[in-house]
Amino acid sequence: MSLVKYRNGGNHFPRTSSGLLERFFNDNLFDNTVVNGEFAFSPKVDILESAKEFELHIAVPGFNKEEFNISVDDKIITISGERKFDEEKSEKAYKSVQTSFGSFKRSFSLPDNVNAKKIDAKYNNGILEVVIPKDETKIVKTN
Repeated sequence: MSLVKYRNGGNHFPRTSSGLLERFFNDNLFDNTVVNGEFAFSPKVDILESAKEFELHIAVPGFNKEEFNISVDDKIITISGERKFDEEKSEKAYKSVQTSFGSFKRSFSLPDNVNAKKIDAKYNNGILEVVIPKDETKIVKTN
């Protein structure tokens, strides 16, 4: 069984090899979604835990560190950002864009044993690393 992207209307099969190549470069199974008239996406997140802290590793390549916002409200941490698509005028034209552009917003519930006042973040090689230290004075009860 194969997965075929559905297109409503129009000619589904290119008639020339250049048309096939053009379609290959312009089709994208990972299109950004549109929310309230703007592009949005949901970056992949790895969650790690050690004895002393939790870490969130958010895959957001192409951002500047100033484009992120991290907030904590009532045991919910929210990480958001926006990357604008700036197409420069040059001899080169984009044939395919598969990196994510637009805004994102991810929220996570924090356990009771974290120190939300000491959350730290750094952006390195396309990964936003958010470190949430545990509060050693608080003990989480497990059943």
